[in-house]
Amino acid sequence: MRISTKGRYALRLMLDLATNYSGEPIRLKDAAQRQGISEKYLEQIISILNKAGYVRSIRGPMGGYMLQRSPEEYTVGMILRLTEGSLAPVECVEEGISTCDREDDCVTRILWKKLNDAINGVVDHVTLGDLMEWQAAKSDEYVI
Repeated sequence: MRISTKGRYALRLMLDLATNYSGEPIRLKDAAQRQGISEKYLEQIISILNKAGYVRSIRGPMGGYMLQRSPEEYTVGMILRLTEGSLAPVECVEEGISTCDREDDCVTRILWKKLNDAINGVVDHVTLGDLMEWQAAKSDEYVI
């Protein structure tokens, strides 16, 4: 399993919206500039996030985007699954899918299931709020 740029950039965009929110909507152009990501690409991603109800769009000259909920209510898993689909390392451990004829006898499926559980255990328990805390702690570090 490999997270594409769409998933990585969606996570960065959501973190940017959470971190830079000051009561006013955030312009996509500003987020693109801060993140070093093409505004056109972010337009595609914000459309997905908006349709899912993760962000709210404000129209007009002072318009932009803002999170619909608090950062603590968004898990990394929610954002990645929205943009990436399944995070399962192999098809046979995807939820609700049973496509392998060897499922009952396949010992490697145990490995894939453990890996899938570990991935889900991390992404479903880390929130945008956690990432904001990690980012603040990182910016507090300095080198002499």
